[in-house]
Amino acid sequence: MKLPQNSSEFNEYSYFVTPSDMIEFTYCRRYTYFMKVLNILQHEEKRYNVRKGREIHKIRESQNIQYIRKKIPMVSKEINVNLISEKYKIRGIIDEILTMNDNTLSPLDYKFTNYNSKTYKTHKIQSTMYSLMIEDLYNKPVNYGYIIYCKDKNVLKEIKISEKLRTETLESINSYMEVLKGKYPEATKYERRCLDCCYKNICPR
Repeated sequence: MKLPQNSSEFNEYSYFVTPSDMIEFTYCRRYTYFMKVLNILQHEEKRYNVRKGREIHKIRESQNIQYIRKKIPMVSKEINVNLISEKYKIRGIIDEILTMNDNTLSPLDYKFTNYNSKTYKTHKIQSTMYSLMIEDLYNKPVNYGYIIYCKDKNVLKEIKISEKLRTETLESINSYMEVLKGKYPEATKYERRCLDCCYKNICPR
C-alpha cells in the first residue's frame, strides 16, 4: 500500500475532506456553511446516536477481530484503517477493509441506525469515498462496499461502486470545496430535515 504520510507529495497543511463531512454536506449544504465557514459548532458529542455509534466502533475494534463473514465472499480483513488520499483530498478511518476472494478490496462500515428499506445516498457516498481512497492507496480495484445496520439486527447491505457513483461523489467533493471557499449554498429541499437541525434557529430558509 502507498503511504502518503511518508511521501514527498503529502502536505500536512492541505485540507482533506472526510466521509463524515460529506454526509453532513449531502444532508444539507447549508449545514456545512454554518459549521465550517462561520465556525458555529454543532456539539454532535451530545447526540445519543453519535455517542452510541462511537461505543460500537470501540467494541468492534476489540471483538471478533479475525471473524470472516460467511455472507460476503471475503478471505481476510483489516480493521480500523486510517487512510489519507492526496490524489482525492480525502481522509478517514474505515471500520474494515475486506480482501475478497477475487483479489479485489471492499470497505465495510457499521451504522448505528435502522435500514428503513433503502440505502441512503449519504451512505452510498461515504462508501464510495472509502473506495476511492482504497483504490488510490492499495492500487487494487473496489467493486462493492458493505454496510451493517446495527439497530436492525445487523442487516448487511451491499453497494455497487459504479462509475456513476464515483462521478457523483467527486462532483460533490468539488461542490463542498466551493462552499468552504465561501459560496453560500441553497438549503436542502427536504424541509422535514430542518426539524431536528441544530442550525434551524439561524437558518433563513
